[in-house]
Parts: sequence; structure tokens; C-alpha cells
Amino acid sequence: MAAKVPMVKLANGREIPAVGLGTWQAPKGVVKGAVMEAIDAGYRHLDCAYVYGNEAEIGEAITAKIAEGKVKREDLFITSKLWNTYHSHSRVSECLNLTLNNLQISYLDLYLIHWPMGYVEGGETFPKDENGKFIYSNIDYLESWKAMEECVEKGLIRSIGLSNHNSQQIERIVKNCKIKPTMVQVECHPFLNQENLFKFCFERGIKVTAYSPLGAPANPWAKEGDPSPMQEETVIKIGEKYGKSPAQVILKYQLQRGLVIIPKSVSKERMRQNLELFDFILSDEDMKAINGVNRDRRVTHLEWVKDHPHYPFAIPY
Repeated sequence: MAAKVPMVKLANGREIPAVGLGTWQAPKGVVKGAVMEAIDAGYRHLDCAYVYGNEAEIGEAITAKIAEGKVKREDLFITSKLWNTYHSHSRVSECLNLTLNNLQISYLDLYLIHWPMGYVEGGETFPKDENGKFIYSNIDYLESWKAMEECVEKGLIRSIGLSNHNSQQIERIVKNCKIKPTMVQVECHPFLNQENLFKFCFERGIKVTAYSPLGAPANPWAKEGDPSPMQEETVIKIGEKYGKSPAQVILKYQLQRGLVIIPKSVSKERMRQNLELFDFILSDEDMKAINGVNRDRRVTHLEWVKDHPHYPFAIPY
């Protein structure tokens, strides 16, 4: 039987399932089957991005499940993200249309600016000079935001938000927008619990999605011996108390903080386990104990572009 996932209400009145399927690093040739399995398991929230390079396969899975009668388009909440080489006003809709065509849908439920940093447009997805250094554009993310607002007005997007932006960048959008951000998506796990940013967003009525909620153990920059929140003794012991895995404890911790989570998996069993979170409640003591393992350890730091004027991690949050 498919799991029933609770909904989180956004500031514009729309609702997003509290648990979604992350698709970053979900490989081509595998992701279609994984998304179909996920929909069968009860996932109705799919987190995608143009730069992941797998949206066409995800679109095939969505189309197949709709044709099968398993879901209707309106049952699904589909998120995607504007890539850094499409930040100029005219190219925002270009990137959006590429995503819509790949996903074989007519609108997105949520569109995020993937990063505040613009890269030079009109060429490679990751434009670099002969020394391997990224080539930047001087486009302000406020320009991108204005174009995204226009896409909302055209009915191509239901809600808009930000990803990997810091508190000052979020505030700048809030103060200069016509349509307020409904969501901020950031790396968040027990080693980087984002407490300050999370409170900042909640005070402004903006919800937060945690990507890499388990600490991204298989991230592209992982080194042997890197610590994992799932190996923390505190987390393991709490799991033993409830008869739950360390991963389930961490995901529940995020949900109880009021976050939306998008754990990535292509394993049928793991995807199902990541939805088995609603038959136990962590105590206040458990929540404090997990908060206590925070190390402010960021996995997706993109330090190679830290000289970009809009690099988001130059301030604490």
C-alpha cells in the first residue's frame, strides 16, 4: 500500500508534500524506473533540476504513470531549478521551457533559482576558461527573479523560491519582489542543521526544504573516512529506542523541525523506508541530542567559485 505523506502549507496557500524524492545524482538509465517505483510507493513530490541532466527520463516516468492511471498531473508536486547560465531575463523562460518539455508537463509547482551566482551564458553548462576557472556573468539574481514572477503570471509556474541563497540574499529578494518566495532549499542535515537560516526564513513565512538531509554520503567530493550523521552514536542509539534506522531518525528529526525533506534514492526498499516516518515521534530530549551533533559541516560548498560576488557561503547563514 502506498504511504500517505502529510502536506505543508506554503504562504500562497498551496501545499507541498513534506517528503519528496530527490533526483540529484540519480543516473540516467536508472532514474526512470526509480521515479516510477517512487510514485507506486506513495511519493507525490519530485525534486528535479535542469542541471541534473535527467529530467527527460523523469518526464517519461511521469507520463507513463499518468497514462497508467496511477496518478493525475494535479496529484504531483514537481519542483525544478533555474541553472546559472540562464539568469538573464530572456533566458529564464528558455531554461523553464527546456525543463517543461523534458518533464512533459505544462507547468511546474515550484521553480527555484538554483544558485545566486550567474555564469556566462550561451555556451557550456559549466563554462570555464583555459585554466579551468569558471567564467561568471554579472547578472543580478533580482533580474532572474523578475522573469520568474512573469512566468508565474503566465501560468507556467505555481510557486517560486530560492536554493542555496543566504539570509542577506533572501532578504534582498523579499524587499524587491512582487511575488514573495515561498520556499528556500538548502543543504541541511544533523552536521549542518541550519538553525539560524531556518528561523530567519520561518519568521518571514518562507518554508525550508532540506536537500542532502542524510548528509550526502555519496556526494561527488566525498573522501574515504568522511564522517556521516548516520554513523553518529547519538543517532544510532535513538534509532534503537524506536526500532528505526539512523536514516529514519534523521529524516524524522527534520520533519519535526517543520522542514520539507527530499532524500535521494534509486533503491525501491530505501525509498519505502524513507516514507516510514509517521508511526513514531522523537521526544524533546531526542531532538536536543540530535541538534547537539551539529558541526556546521557543509558538503556542497562550491569553494571553487567563492570569488563570485554572489557566492552565498561567505557569511555564517
